[in-house]
Amino acid sequence: MRTHAKYLIASAVALAVLTAPLAFGAGEGRPLDGGARNPSSNEALELTRETEIIANTATYATRQSNKSTSGGGAVYGCRSRAGGTAGNNEPCVRAVNLSNGRAFEFDSGGAEVGRIEANDPAAKPFTTNATGVADGLNADRVDGLNAPEIVASAQAQNRFASVAASGTLQGGRGATTANRVGAGNYSVTFNADITNCAYNGTQVRFDEDNGATAVERTDATTLRVRTRAGGGTDGLGATAPADKPFHVTVIC
Repeated sequence: MRTHAKYLIASAVALAVLTAPLAFGAGEGRPLDGGARNPSSNEALELTRETEIIANTATYATRQSNKSTSGGGAVYGCRSRAGGTAGNNEPCVRAVNLSNGRAFEFDSGGAEVGRIEANDPAAKPFTTNATGVADGLNADRVDGLNAPEIVASAQAQNRFASVAASGTLQGGRGATTANRVGAGNYSVTFNADITNCAYNGTQVRFDEDNGATAVERTDATTLRVRTRAGGGTDGLGATAPADKPFHVTVIC
């Protein structure tokens, strides 16, 4: 009995030693099983080495197609962390052209060629180090703004006001109020901080009775404008302040 027991124990140990590596390597080196999970639904039997398909042909090395009208051609899933190839975290899909041709092409007969879906809506859809122009790319939004919004944002940086001799605000962009505070002295207020901007004032009536116009900032949003009657033959001589219609511009 003791002899049989020894043989039984020895056989069990040998079987465990021989079958363990085969279990972890099961499926490797074997043909694929169509219509089934390869190598098996048993996670302990998953492949542990890279599977390579190498070809030397003038067409594609492999082709995956699905004739169903609702099924796709292929799904690639992975659990790679952030950083991509540069961070030694390979992406789920990587196409590399070792020559100078295209690495990928997308071709569709539908109205939408593709979609990038992100769990985090604030995530970047993609990044690139290329600086060339993408021919045919119609960017609907840049930094969250569409074309009319970009134009409006740029225009909003340059403000102006058209003011009557009486101090009435007649028009402009970004100007909220205008007032006559004294003979030839006006106050014009804008809707934003103009501390780091440049200002210019011009009397708008073209005659010999126009003099120089001075502009200065009195606080973060308000300009003081002084208009004068002209003196001398050219109308530019130093004279006393006088009520005149004017334009004032603010360039930021």
